[in-house]
Amino acid sequence: MKFFRQTFESLRFAWQALRSNLLRTTLSLLGVTVGIFAIIGVFTIVDSLERSIRQSLATIGTDVVYVQKWPWNFGGEFQWWKYFQWPETSYSDYKFLAERMEGAEAVVAMGFKGGLTAKNGNNSMDALIQGMTYDFNKVSDVEIEKGRYFTPQEIDAGRSVAIIGAEIAETLFPNDPEPIGKSFKIKGLNYSVIGVQKKKGKGLFDIAGNPDTKVLLPFLTFAKSFQNRINSSVSIVVKGKPEDEGLVELEAEIVGLLRTKRGLKPSQTTNFSINRPEAATKAVSSLFGVITLVGWVIGSFSILVGGFGIANIMFVSVKERTNLIGIQKSLGAKNYFILFQFLFEAIFLSLIGGLVGIGLVYLMSFIQLGTLEIILSPKNILLGLSVSSIIGVLAGIVPAFGAARMDPVEAIRAK
Repeated sequence: MKFFRQTFESLRFAWQALRSNLLRTTLSLLGVTVGIFAIIGVFTIVDSLERSIRQSLATIGTDVVYVQKWPWNFGGEFQWWKYFQWPETSYSDYKFLAERMEGAEAVVAMGFKGGLTAKNGNNSMDALIQGMTYDFNKVSDVEIEKGRYFTPQEIDAGRSVAIIGAEIAETLFPNDPEPIGKSFKIKGLNYSVIGVQKKKGKGLFDIAGNPDTKVLLPFLTFAKSFQNRINSSVSIVVKGKPEDEGLVELEAEIVGLLRTKRGLKPSQTTNFSINRPEAATKAVSSLFGVITLVGWVIGSFSILVGGFGIANIMFVSVKERTNLIGIQKSLGAKNYFILFQFLFEAIFLSLIGGLVGIGLVYLMSFIQLGTLEIILSPKNILLGLSVSSIIGVLAGIVPAFGAARMDPVEAIRAK
């Protein structure tokens, strides 16, 4: 109990020392404030960017692979001259895989067409047109707010029905809260609305296109209207079964089937690409790793300066209170009581600086950076407080240890 009581007294002495020198306290913690603001600010922005990109990547599917002509390139040499000679992945490739794959939960064919205008009377809007087969909602999130999803009959028959984005619904049918069953035109062709997607808002990285400005069509309808032929280039998306771990076996099955379909001999190179969205995630993570390192370097210099500033102030504080230290020790104060006074003072200085830096980052989260939502996470708050505490300990331990080892007689005689 005596130990805890004296520890509490050390805390009280340290706090009183800080309050009695407010100007010096404020100037001392500025270096730590700037350092913590730099580090936690960079971490917060990087986390927010990474979160936004991962959400965008989620729109192109999870646990899936894309079978395409061109590989996704995330650094290194891109041998375009080789890939240019490869055949396009086609609807017949999709049908072949869909009918024969045993390790897939869903096989989907997709096509895209941009730069088109959807019209309804005098209302019009630029839209991204996307055609897909029936299992598209198994590989990507399609949140229907009004109406319904496609039926197998509508997909197989290539009917002129569409699921539209929320912005398209608001623009083409501004005074109609129920556009289901209404018609609109693209390139003079009529399409009937069967569903409206839930509004998601524009993301920072809409890799698969903003769903609010999309028109989803059955693939055969899309191919007939915008590709002129069914076997034009398509993207084939294959989703593995939930019980299967990893995508290695799924990829091997795709390679074996599609090589057979294209009549490739064992000595011939595979002439198609299997792309994983997780490769994009890894590329993004490595990029953000570099940015995070830069943040650490910049912030560390500021924190280092702040730490030296706190250490300097603590040496001055020890010098000013040498007589008081001698009196306390002559009255029976233990060494740890003296040490804790100055160590707690240094930690308080550093923690207050860290809290101010974290507070500045929190205020920064209210600034609108385009469509990026900045969120200060509890993990980064804890990191900031931890770094501040460590800096306080390192900056205060030497002067505190020196104060604790003073001879009480010489301390009292000191001027």
